[in-house]
Amino acid sequence: MAGAAHCSLQAKRLLLDPKFEGYKLSLEPLACYQLGLDAAVAEVKLRDDQYTLDHMRAFGMYNYLHLDSWYQDNVYYVDQFGRVMNLSVTLDTALQKPREVFRLPTDLTACDNRLCASIHFSSSTWVTLSDGTGRLYLIKSGKRGNSASEKWEIVFNEELGSPFIIAHSVSFVKSDMHSVAVLLLRVEKDELDTKGSGFHITLEWVTVVEISKEGDHRYEIFKRRVLQGKSVPHYAAIEPSGDGLMVVSYKPFKFMQDQDDKLEENDSAKATNEKNDPLYYWQQTEDDVTITVHIPQGITKDDIKVLFSPDNICVALKDQPPLMEGKLYSSVDHESCTWIIRENKSLEVSLIKKNEGHRWPELIVGDTRGEFIMDSSQCSEITESLMHLTSEVMNPNPEKENPPCNAQELEECDAFLEDSASLCRFDGDTLKVTHVINLGSNQYLFSVVVDPREMPCFCLRHDVDALLWQPHSDQPENMWEHIATFNALGYVQASKQDKKFMACAPDYSYAALCECLRRVFIYRQPTPLSTVLYNRKEGRQVGQVAKQLVATLEANDPILGFQATSERLFVLTTKTLFLIKVNSGN
Repeated sequence: MAGAAHCSLQAKRLLLDPKFEGYKLSLEPLACYQLGLDAAVAEVKLRDDQYTLDHMRAFGMYNYLHLDSWYQDNVYYVDQFGRVMNLSVTLDTALQKPREVFRLPTDLTACDNRLCASIHFSSSTWVTLSDGTGRLYLIKSGKRGNSASEKWEIVFNEELGSPFIIAHSVSFVKSDMHSVAVLLLRVEKDELDTKGSGFHITLEWVTVVEISKEGDHRYEIFKRRVLQGKSVPHYAAIEPSGDGLMVVSYKPFKFMQDQDDKLEENDSAKATNEKNDPLYYWQQTEDDVTITVHIPQGITKDDIKVLFSPDNICVALKDQPPLMEGKLYSSVDHESCTWIIRENKSLEVSLIKKNEGHRWPELIVGDTRGEFIMDSSQCSEITESLMHLTSEVMNPNPEKENPPCNAQELEECDAFLEDSASLCRFDGDTLKVTHVINLGSNQYLFSVVVDPREMPCFCLRHDVDALLWQPHSDQPENMWEHIATFNALGYVQASKQDKKFMACAPDYSYAALCECLRRVFIYRQPTPLSTVLYNRKEGRQVGQVAKQLVATLEANDPILGFQATSERLFVLTTKTLFLIKVNSGN
């Protein structure tokens, strides 16, 4: 990441509400419809050898319900017979049974180490599909959501190694060639990792292109690239043009290079290390500074030129550029400064401080080529001065100045499982990181597709709020735009210890989360009141109220899928698909 631009996310102040007063629990009834499934969802439970947190995040918390953002209120799932089932909703009171649109050619039960089948809608007419055994299907679907026009036809299928799930895919045309780029996620055994979990994460970026030869059109793999990391990414998406990739993860990812590239990288690393060897070493006391510079064999005192002034120093060898030159951190008594050549062929320079007792943080202003050596007495002094910041006892002396930080003052929802995540943008040609953002305490919450022609948005916690960000890969000056705010949602979701999935409406009208079993929580944006309402404490009129609604599903099976549209929430359990009407259509 050495050449990457370090960026930051700029929140729009107009989208923030510092006077938000919280959500009011609403008892208004929510229309809830349910459809019994002909066959159970093809859930794949974790095996005994899939025991890490990364396995749970990637596969144990997988969302088995797939929303087709190209068409309104159109969802898909795969059942235990390998059938891709579709439900397209136009009228809640006239729901049709889910219909089969495609059947996987392979017998899913025959593969022992398979993962769950996964689907991603690359465009309005193209679909990528994995059966969970390691085979990728590229499907031309026609216009979806309509039984008359929807016909799924396999145009490419190939075994791509160990089982994977599809993280993202895009369809684009470049140089008059239709291409589909797919991102495959795997959690693989790492024999070299003896201290960690014993696994690493790979994201394989596969590009499939249309090849035309003598009137014959077929699709072939054009390029395969692999990124490797040590944590499952929260977010991974390919840019609509196929030119880059964005990843949000706790631990960084990097492209696995060819052997020639590795050798070249090692040579450059060696050269960098050689350059980074300190040019000089320096020590200090309260009264003076001592500098040691290594000089080549055969150099005599006549070949050395040392110039002192109250604020500057210059050390040079005959007929060579200066070894050291620049402004000193603080003034010295230049008439008392001396230099000498030691027996070990090193030059020793002594500077007498003008301001005694003042500790210098650097020798020459802005010069990083030297290394400061601290003696043991100075280490002990600094350690003692910092002792008040740490203790084995929680706040042992509360009356003392500078009390230690008390972790008990932090609330439970302020504690994050991970220290800090980062957002990286990778260039598709150079395979290097071009932009990086350290997310710090901005906890990742969920992603949502607002416009299917753009990259998926991601939602981050900022203080107590949840802010929605839209990536714009074609706008370098505004690559991540703050498009919506869900007030206090960052704080609210932290209190839901059993939450499994989070989502929001593409029109930002509400956010929702569900627990592992039965309960769904809906948080509407503030809306104007039709009646007059006053704040009892302050006596002022309240203009708008944000409502919280709770729905309890009539099901004992765990929730396996959760998707939100502008009007409805779709909730999938093993044997039932629930529809919750949140907003009425325009």
